[in-house]
Amino acid sequence: MAAATGGSSKDKKGKKPHVNKPTSKKYSLYAAGVKKNKFCPRCGAGVFLANHGNRLHCGKCGYTEFVTKK
Repeated sequence: MAAATGGSSKDKKGKKPHVNKPTSKKYSLYAAGVKKNKFCPRCGAGVFLANHGNRLHCGKCGYTEFVTKK
């Protein structure tokens, strides 16, 4: 018997392997794990506020702090 043709194959061409993102963007490695950004006051520890230049924003709950530059 001949092998079946067509269908899906296990060789997925063009797929990239999964790579974990480094956590060094959120914590400073030189200062013994000091956090760089603020935590969200609503969500609590573990959820960082994104820095958008003129504001800090939580992507989980939508909390926003506006930053005034001097």
